[in-house]
Amino acid sequence: MSFSDLDRSLMDQALALARQALLLTSPNPRVGCVIARADGIVLGAGHTQRAGQAHAEIMALRDAQSRGQDVRGATAYVTLEPCSHQGRTGPCCDALVQAGLDRIVVSMQDPNPRVSGQGLQRLRAAGIQVDMGLGESAARELNPGFIKRMTTGLPFVRMKIAASLDGQTALMNGVSQWITSEAARQDGHAWRARACAVLTGIGTVLEDDPQLDVRLVDTPRQPTLVVVDSRLETSPQAALFRPARPVWIYHAAGSASAQAALSAAGAQLTAQPNPHGKVDLQALMTDLGRREINEVHVEAGHKLNASLLKAGLVDELLVYLAPLLIGQGRGMTALGPLDSLADALPLTWQDITPMGPDLRLRASLR
Repeated sequence: MSFSDLDRSLMDQALALARQALLLTSPNPRVGCVIARADGIVLGAGHTQRAGQAHAEIMALRDAQSRGQDVRGATAYVTLEPCSHQGRTGPCCDALVQAGLDRIVVSMQDPNPRVSGQGLQRLRAAGIQVDMGLGESAARELNPGFIKRMTTGLPFVRMKIAASLDGQTALMNGVSQWITSEAARQDGHAWRARACAVLTGIGTVLEDDPQLDVRLVDTPRQPTLVVVDSRLETSPQAALFRPARPVWIYHAAGSASAQAALSAAGAQLTAQPNPHGKVDLQALMTDLGRREINEVHVEAGHKLNASLLKAGLVDELLVYLAPLLIGQGRGMTALGPLDSLADALPLTWQDITPMGPDLRLRASLR
């Protein structure tokens, strides 16, 4: 399909609207919609709201109605296939058909098996021209967690690390505040904010007593905090209980009194042991997928980082490198020595961005 410059411009507007929904829609995808006439005049626009509220197409139709615009014969630019099922809201494809649109331009097919082409089929069956693929890579970049959960049942896992140029995340005595700059920390909070859950380990909880909430950027909601705590060593007085958000602790053992105290502090406890008395990380991720967690943002120590990487559960590294040389300290991961470079974990660069005096590196695991 060949798209015009006007098509590209209007889809760019729809993608910009989807980005406005980045912190809002989980567990639903981030979607934008623009309805325009053939001459490019925009009649209505909108993005998906919170779960249970209107999707992007409905918001765009409402916007057009509020402006007194007639959308019959117009084109809708949507960053994800309009849904065809009755979920928390009604089918968007039916609303577009009833509105009398002539053409729908869609970035990507919905990976949700309940939709997955059925919305497009119903639009075409109603005589609407459907053109696919415009802005697909950008739409996918906005929704890696939704796509992965719908296709594998697992969340998309992004591991954040702040380190010196020689790869140290702390001094040997544990001091790490602050290796990176305020600009890097603020950007890190923006990545926290877009996640459905922030995951950490008991080592970090005991050593740093962090809150691990979003404070340095505005957010309409706090992500759930997930703690990997095999023996339930988390204190009920820990700072992580201060923010108003769910706290889920996954454990392998722990006394009845510890369970009672943590439950009273507001934690939801899930026993997920492996045969070695640790938390089964694969089972944990499967459970997060079942709970509709799309994106997991990991901020943990080198041991849990290594365990997640060895288990093949990490999709992307988000590394902030400071222009410092620390020498001997604590590394990014406790992966241990290798006998061959062929055993190293291969990565693919996504982007390299200056962040104040630091560098932000994003790399995906192949």
